[in-house]
Parts: sequence; C-alpha cells; structure tokens
Amino acid sequence: MTVTSQARSFDTAAASYAANRPSYPPALLDAVEELTGHSLEGARVVDVGAGTGLATMLLRARGANVIAVEPGPGMASQFRLSLPDVPLLIGDGNNLPLASASVDVLTYAQAWHWTDQRESVPEALRVLRTGGALALWWNDSDSTVPWIANQDARLRRLFGAGDGPHDPMARFRGLPPELGFAYRHVPWTRSVPLDTHLSNLASYSDFLVLGKEATNTFIARERDLLAKVFPSRMVEEHYVVSLAVSTC
Repeated sequence: MTVTSQARSFDTAAASYAANRPSYPPALLDAVEELTGHSLEGARVVDVGAGTGLATMLLRARGANVIAVEPGPGMASQFRLSLPDVPLLIGDGNNLPLASASVDVLTYAQAWHWTDQRESVPEALRVLRTGGALALWWNDSDSTVPWIANQDARLRRLFGAGDGPHDPMARFRGLPPELGFAYRHVPWTRSVPLDTHLSNLASYSDFLVLGKEATNTFIARERDLLAKVFPSRMVEEHYVVSLAVSTC
C-alpha cells in the first residue's frame, strides 16, 4: 500500500475522525507564536492537510485568516460541515494551490509525514513570504504513562512494528536540517468516555487499512482491558504534541 493510499484511507472514516479525534491544547499555538516571533492574529495562515478542520478551528479562533488545503474529498466534505465559511482548496503539500510569497504561516497538523519532502520543502519555501514560518506538529499518546505504554506494545504487536525504546525526538527525525527548525514538546490531557477513546483508536490509518473484522476483534479486546484500568469508563488520555517551527 502506498503512502498516498494510506493517507486517503481517512476519507472512509471522516465523520468518526471529526467526532472522536483529539484536538490540540491552547499552549500549542502559544508555542507557535513564541517560536515564530509573531502573533497569529491577523496573519494569513494556510493549514495543509486540514482534514476535518481540528487545527483550522483553533487557528481561526486565535484570529488568523485561515485557508485550508485538503486532498481527500471525504475529509473535505466533513470540513465544510464544520467550517462552511473557511476557504477550502483541494490539493496537497507536494503541489500547493497557492500563489508564491503569499502566506505568513504554513501549518501541517499531523500531515507533513504524508508528503514527499523533495517536493513539499520547495513548495513551502515558494509560498511563504519573507519572514514567514513553517509549523509542523504531531499529537502522540504519551508512552511514558504505563497504561499507554502497554497499549502501544499491543499495537506494535498487531501491526508488526519494532519494539524500540521511547524516543521523544522521533517525530523530528528526517526533517530537512537546512530549514533550521526549532523544537518544542507540549504535554496535555483529556478525559473521554471509553467508547470515544476506542473510536479514536479505530480511526488511525493502520486500522482503516487493516480491515473491519481484525479491527473489531482488537477493539473488543482493548475494551475489556481498559475497562479494568478505568472502571468508571472515563479514560484519562495523555498526549505530547511535537512541534517543529522554521522561519524563512
């Protein structure tokens, strides 16, 4: 399966993605402003790989003039339901449908890894104005928390992934060094019903391509395990947002 086809798998679960995926903490945008040295209020911001609009909503609430770019028609349709007044362009980071030197801040909320850096880096540099900024971030479960570490181990076994040690810098590996990124980790938590936690888990791209039967089997077992950890059936999720910012 190609990276593109795995990325487009989200189209089949756009409504579930919108309903169950975690958003981002306000401290994340505080960090973006600190690392760029500029306020987001009034800035022309383009959110690439916007999906259902989780990051776009926060950027708009911060006062940014936001344009969204999304390649998937299913995700774009869900985006329009949530944010009908925000401009939305169909496209991706490898070929941005934007004029050169027209953007103050270019954001990729959990979307940069779906791009080909041989194309997305020149495209980012093309569309950013002088003094503009490229902000990339990923929202990951905090595997230093014991129950999350146990769940991560089960996921690795299911998908045949390696069992390496926790690496807080993992998301930054492979970013182009010539862009001189500054890095920040932003921890946060949310408390959600067990069903929401499991529905979020099932919306991961690996599950979307695994197949319904295998996914349902894993989720049912996970429900039983987590019900013992959280007898109230309210799950305290712990996340760490990995943020990388480059100013041009």
